[in-house]
Amino acid sequence: MITQAAIPVLTPDWPEYELLDSGESRKLERFGKYLIVRHEPKAWWRPALPEREWARAHAVQDEAGRLTISPRLPAAWPLRLDLPGDRAVVLEARVSETSRHIGLFPEQAPHWRLLCETAAQFPAEGPRPRLLNLFGYTGAASLAAQAAGFAATHVDASRPAIAWAKRNQELTCQAMPELRDRPVRFLLDDVAKFVAREQRRGSRYEAILLDPPSFGRGPNREVWKVESMVRELLCACRELLSERAALLLLTMYNIEASALMLGNLLDDVLDGMSGSVAVGELAVPHAAAPARLLPRSLFARWRA
Repeated sequence: MITQAAIPVLTPDWPEYELLDSGESRKLERFGKYLIVRHEPKAWWRPALPEREWARAHAVQDEAGRLTISPRLPAAWPLRLDLPGDRAVVLEARVSETSRHIGLFPEQAPHWRLLCETAAQFPAEGPRPRLLNLFGYTGAASLAAQAAGFAATHVDASRPAIAWAKRNQELTCQAMPELRDRPVRFLLDDVAKFVAREQRRGSRYEAILLDPPSFGRGPNREVWKVESMVRELLCACRELLSERAALLLLTMYNIEASALMLGNLLDDVLDGMSGSVAVGELAVPHAAAPARLLPRSLFARWRA
């Protein structure tokens, strides 16, 4: 089923975000007007910018993940992503002295735009297409799907992530008040258990997104291990695809995986279905060295 031989590299193209430089297992990023240095295990090369440019950062993370934060950096600030069709989502970036996460993964922006393209395939006068976002984190994809016209269901096992996603929905609805009448359905749940219940209920979706971690735990300490569990989960997700299904998208940050491996996985799980599977990487260009790309996430996506 894999029809795309070349592996595309998709980049964010988002004015609110910029990768200024990376190297020596660090990266210097701009989120809005604030600069942050974070650990980056894939940056094996030397930085292009001098150290004085890195010293301008408002927050710096050490190898243990702790952030040293300047008083000039607010605890949270909004970032707006404009989408096709005069749509937008607003995401709240945050910093924490104990976490390397900002609350969003900018390299995923091409997939947020893809959701608008996918939703446009469905007639406006019919029922809204349904989207299931598994391991949804702080909700960027769910909110992009909501803005595009999907009836979105968002599942994550982290209570703080769900709360953050709801905050992002609040900010997005302030920017697009018409979305208040069709909010995202946010669920705190173990992904595998939720999908099994959806199978028993006969639920169906037109699009399914999965961004599984390498390892994690559900709300009741359920264990998730991607290498031993992701195929079974994908098989269950296949059963949730409706007759109108248009998209199944798998992204993965596991450093041991490859795009071709994910493509083989989807090709196996979706055997016998019409459509095609494409594989590739999400990467970010450097402002200091535009020809250099920082690889971030792998993806494989089936499209009808």
